[in-house]
Amino acid sequence: MQKTYSLKKNAQFKYVYRRGSSGGAHEMVMLYVRSNTLKVGFSVGKKIGCAVERNRVKRRLRAACAPLLPRMKPGLYVFIARQPALTADFDKLCRSMQYLLRRQNCLKDVGAKSGSDAKHAVDKKAGDPA
Repeated sequence: MQKTYSLKKNAQFKYVYRRGSSGGAHEMVMLYVRSNTLKVGFSVGKKIGCAVERNRVKRRLRAACAPLLPRMKPGLYVFIARQPALTADFDKLCRSMQYLLRRQNCLKDVGAKSGSDAKHAVDKKAGDPA
């Protein structure tokens, strides 16, 4: 994941914790706040394990998030790992992350036409001169 997409400052994390809407899955919790820029942060508490295990979970979450970045709507995101994230396989983490993003309606519709374009296409099919 590129550094330009990283949520770094403690104040930014606190803002998302305070103002964000949350959704949960078995392996993680996602907090989301609308914003003009796309920033993603990851939080893994000490209950998860030692520093090595926490860093491993964070690396895996970053890797699961990287392919989703182009499809994510602008905003501030924080993913908080839960205990099962430590033992979950990578595919399960990816599916959980996609599930949370879809559930919060945070993914862009890639390839879908906007309403006016779709209406215009229907008009052309009907034989109306355009």
